Amino acid sequence: MRVLPSEKPERLGFDPERLALVDKLIQKLVEVGCFPGAVLLAARRGQVVHFKAFGYAQLYPERRPTAPDTVFDLASLTKVVATTPVILRLAEMGELSLDDPVSLYFPAFSEGSKKRVTISHLLTHTSGLPAYAPLYSLLGHREDVYGYIAGLDLEYEPGTKVVYSDLGFILLGRIAELVADKPLDELARELVFEPLGMRETAYNPPPELRERAAATEYCRLRGRILRGEVHDENAWFMGGVAGHAGLFSTARDLALYAQMWLNKGSLTARVLSPATVELATRNHTQGLNECRGLGWALNCRPCSCGDFMSPRAYGHTGFTGTSLWIDPAYELSVILLTNRVHPTRENQCLLRARRLIHNAVMASLAEPS
Repeated sequence: MRVLPSEKPERLGFDPERLALVDKLIQKLVEVGCFPGAVLLAARRGQVVHFKAFGYAQLYPERRPTAPDTVFDLASLTKVVATTPVILRLAEMGELSLDDPVSLYFPAFSEGSKKRVTISHLLTHTSGLPAYAPLYSLLGHREDVYGYIAGLDLEYEPGTKVVYSDLGFILLGRIAELVADKPLDELARELVFEPLGMRETAYNPPPELRERAAATEYCRLRGRILRGEVHDENAWFMGGVAGHAGLFSTARDLALYAQMWLNKGSLTARVLSPATVELATRNHTQGLNECRGLGWALNCRPCSCGDFMSPRAYGHTGFTGTSLWIDPAYELSVILLTNRVHPTRENQCLLRARRLIHNAVMASLAEPS
């Protein structure tokens, strides 16, 4: 199994005493019920500086402690760990252009303002598509998903506003499949996970990964606490493989993925070109209501990455309680995986807690960027 090497904190510019305060903060958040369990991994310059597990991967119907190798439902981290790099790789291979109109793939986009919508608009959440629709309750078959979304009216003119849209990324996943004539999960495995040695990352995880999965919510549709099966209802309706959600992984694997981005696209194998990494992490929504790269959220405060990461930082969060932030100015990645929706999604404490945890990590870094 490929993993990043570990190094003593002080050799990578961290204050060990301040890092200990990070652990106390997370443990306190577990004790007050902010989330049942968590795994935190911080890496700098290609080496792991801090990697610990806290609390419980499952509370009901039985208690299981969280471990460093606990598998988490990544939820919307799927957008930047699977769909975004797959689309970018296909663009590098000459299979598509980011400026392709979506109407090339979905004829329903050929009318009115919709004919101006491009793949870039989908990647930056500026397409005009609605944020969400309960596809699992509106449609009878998963084969109807793409036609339904493509047939929706736009809610605003393309390129004029950022509205974070699961529906746009569902279409991106399908565009990748149409271009490559392969399922999205196969494309992500072949183009991203296997080259990086990410052996603990998968859609619809196999039994050996499901055994280590953190529990998520009690699902009324399925009548059980979910563990190792996708939490997102639309992704579940689509068979567990979708452009917006469905991926499972561990902190160790995500550290490899983050380091690839910090290395300008390579880690033992090249996944993306330096030019692609630069393009994807640039602000494509200047002057709009949010700062977005291609897939990535950028550090425009207020931000889940806290107060102290550099303006160059980029990252993403997931509804189940996951996040990944990368700061090239500090050569740093911070992976925070929690199961905050277990046993219910009503727990909103993590929205603030993420900022507190990232602040504590950054405050333990004694060396300037």
